[in-house]
Amino acid sequence: MMIREIVESKHLLSCDMEIPGKAGRVGPFTMIIFGGAGNLAQIKLMPSLLQIFTGGEMPADFSILAAGMPEYSDTGYREFMGKAVRKFDKRFNKAKWQDFEKHLFYHAAGFEDDAGYEMLKQRLRSFGHKGAAGKKKNVIFYMAVPPSVMPLIVEKLKAHNLSRGEFASRVVVEKPFGRDLESAHELNTVLTSAFDEGQIYRIDHYLSKEPVQNIMFFRFVNVIFEQIWNGNFVDNVQITAAEDIGIERRGPFYEETGVVRDMVQNHVLQLLALVAMEPPVSFRADFVRDEKTKVFRSIHPCEKSYIRKCAVRGQYAPGKIKGAAVPGYRHEAGVARDSVTPTFFAAKFYVDNLRWAGVPFYVRTGKRLRKRVTEICIQFKQRPLRIFGKKCDAMEPNILTFSIQPDERISMRFGVKYPYSENQIYYTNMVFSYPQVFKTSFQPPYERLLMDVIRGDQSLFVRQDSVEAMWDVVDPIIKEWESHPPGDFPNYKSGSWGPAAAMELLARDGRKWITNGGTAIV
Repeated sequence: MMIREIVESKHLLSCDMEIPGKAGRVGPFTMIIFGGAGNLAQIKLMPSLLQIFTGGEMPADFSILAAGMPEYSDTGYREFMGKAVRKFDKRFNKAKWQDFEKHLFYHAAGFEDDAGYEMLKQRLRSFGHKGAAGKKKNVIFYMAVPPSVMPLIVEKLKAHNLSRGEFASRVVVEKPFGRDLESAHELNTVLTSAFDEGQIYRIDHYLSKEPVQNIMFFRFVNVIFEQIWNGNFVDNVQITAAEDIGIERRGPFYEETGVVRDMVQNHVLQLLALVAMEPPVSFRADFVRDEKTKVFRSIHPCEKSYIRKCAVRGQYAPGKIKGAAVPGYRHEAGVARDSVTPTFFAAKFYVDNLRWAGVPFYVRTGKRLRKRVTEICIQFKQRPLRIFGKKCDAMEPNILTFSIQPDERISMRFGVKYPYSENQIYYTNMVFSYPQVFKTSFQPPYERLLMDVIRGDQSLFVRQDSVEAMWDVVDPIIKEWESHPPGDFPNYKSGSWGPAAAMELLARDGRKWITNGGTAIV
């Protein structure tokens, strides 16, 4: 069921909230995928574009032009990509693919080849795309290439007048957005020398998940929660992004990246910002991104003494996941046998503003943990009440949980009287489940993000100042850890919740990690 069908079939409140419109067909466009024969194109991009086409959301006039080194004709590329999409997309429909592939083309050229960019320009001119009179053709450049290659392509697009010239151009960039603050700044300088900020779409697929987007709606629509969304009532906030998988044949990449660059600098900090941000003026892209950036800039600086006390790193050892033996990180393909790359991160952050002064934000993320779960738990303060007698001395706190995966839901843990008992409190959850209420599954992240790029909606994409502000938070941690290698790696078993130091991080504050929708504390 498409989103518009859900809207038509449900009774929804109509209001003037200035939410960017999603209705209506998009105009003609051409998408150029640099690296169009690579893994990202095969596994994510082309299956997503096919499903958008299958759902009837593409305009009649569009073209997808893959660019890269393999020597394919248009026909050869269609055959190659058809086999790949059939392999990776369980929803593959042969008839729809036959209609879709007519819009696929291939441009064989090296990324450094100037003549290739001039030929690319001629091919773009040859596509029909009859838009409104006087309007430029819409052209999207998608960088499905390694980060080291992307600056070269951007410079060539600029040199050949493809970024701000005769076409209405947009550029899509995959993370990582640099390796540190300095490289991120250099990358942004390259991008903004060729494209205006309004043309740049930096993808963080976490932001396209419906449960993530709904955090803002839940806060700002339901006034009963917004009134207590502050340090007067909130004891702590916990963010868990745990994976039970390992590095999945990405050894060389992960050796260069590690958990902080891979997860914390982007996904985890974005989740923190959604919880901590102030209400935006409206839900338009720049207003929301303004408030997020303020949060990143308000996070307490991570000085060396603070890092040693309030940040934990780990690397997984052999263990068992779902009863099956799995190797340790150092035994994965492409990983050094003495590697000190962290696969686990936990830390305590503070947001130094009036709303959150003194409230700890505990975050943890890692590979080969006990279960796959991403959730945000907001634990409210307990009032020192004795009205229930000594039997209730150990009262549990109220916990509001946003579960992002594997279950999409919002739950509130609260206490009630157990039937026919003498002042006995029973704790239960009030649960809102997305699948049960809306009777639908959500669009995969890339489908939503690709449609937003085609529409020109930047709401779910990361802005330059936010990228650099996030690097400013984690850079000191990366530098401290890389200059002082750990002596205890590996320090947690696969299938556990991480190193013991992560538990101690909260235990020192008299707290414990919350998991499983607020129903368990570990």
